Amino acid sequence: MADRVTVIGWDGSPLTEAARSALSAATLVAGAAHHLALPEVPPDAERIRLGSVDLAARRIAGHRGTAVVLADGDPGFFGVVRTLRAPEHGLEIEVVPAVSAVAAAFARAGMPWEDARVVVAHQRTLRRAVNVCRAHPKVAVLTSPGAGPAELALLLDGVHRTFVVCEELGTDREQVSVLTSDKAADHVWRDPNVVLVIGGVSGGTVVPGGTWLTGQDPAVRSVRGWGLPLEEYDPEGYGPGSPGPGSSARGGARTTAGEDPALRAAQLARLGPRTGDLVWDIGCAGGAFAVEAARFGAAVIAVDADPAACARTEAAARRHGVPLQTVPGRAPHVLESLPEPDVVRVAGGGVPVVRACTERRPERIVAHASTRDEAEAIGAALDGGGYAVESLLLQTVGLDPADWSERERSVVFLLSGRRIDRAP
Repeated sequence: MADRVTVIGWDGSPLTEAARSALSAATLVAGAAHHLALPEVPPDAERIRLGSVDLAARRIAGHRGTAVVLADGDPGFFGVVRTLRAPEHGLEIEVVPAVSAVAAAFARAGMPWEDARVVVAHQRTLRRAVNVCRAHPKVAVLTSPGAGPAELALLLDGVHRTFVVCEELGTDREQVSVLTSDKAADHVWRDPNVVLVIGGVSGGTVVPGGTWLTGQDPAVRSVRGWGLPLEEYDPEGYGPGSPGPGSSARGGARTTAGEDPALRAAQLARLGPRTGDLVWDIGCAGGAFAVEAARFGAAVIAVDADPAACARTEAAARRHGVPLQTVPGRAPHVLESLPEPDVVRVAGGGVPVVRACTERRPERIVAHASTRDEAEAIGAALDGGGYAVESLLLQTVGLDPADWSERERSVVFLLSGRRIDRAP
């Protein structure tokens, strides 16, 4: 095993005294081509081009001498330190950090970044990285070949963002470009690069004194609680104006079964939207479900045949400070052009829409029904599409605390489907 392993971060600036001292004593140096070309690398040291960090770690573990690993930026931040410290390699390492590529990119843009999300985009994680860019107003994307600015822009189709593309930071070829996301796909970008994706809805509750937690803190931008009353989302009056099946009007209150906050809370609990997910909300009405899903950190596409419902949903999103995308159109036809969902809530369209959603294979689907016959049909559609089905009858009764009289009642069937992943 190597006597000592030092990981040195390099950001293009002159190496520190500690870094130079470690390099001068190295008998093995691993790094990219531009690292191995640094004049401080001893001419008689064994050199390893750093492709697979795992393979390099095995070579280092078998080396008798002093090893140095060179990496760009801060090697402890989405860098080589995690792999080198894997138990199977048995390496004890010291780290000499440098400015991370993310910190350098925000410095070039002149922006603070304690409120930014940071994601890594590989070809296998690109879709989830894009979903984070949909859901958050400030994201730094550490890209890779095949998952760069152009690919990000193509998958963000229909969502307007500003891109700050920082190519080859810290080198003589460094270049920073600011452009709208719809233009980024028209360029050929040099690797390595970092993309700052900026934009989306701003607003919501702001805590005096600024942020206290890295990344976007939901508590800073939203009210406390879930399954909130409808007036939290549409103060001017929710829904189309007349009750549907399963509705009630007691004491002047008028709701439909599908609008009940308790049903919404149960749907959210079964879908479990999270950061990196894309949620479809089909039949968004006034935006209550869409906004609450977005508050969990998920990206949301809200669909409704009524353009006024999309407008109400956008207004609710602005009030609560969350980005989301609305798509006016009638399901299931409008769904064909949408990106792949992770979880889906069907609030309108019935069995044909549920069947169309099962064909896209999201992990979870929820729907509701006002009659047993409708519930059985939706359950059969989920089962036939390869989903394990749960069916519940939910009844909620609102009471007036002054005299415990009934104010409103909702009775609805909740259908939820969990995808069954069959072995090939």
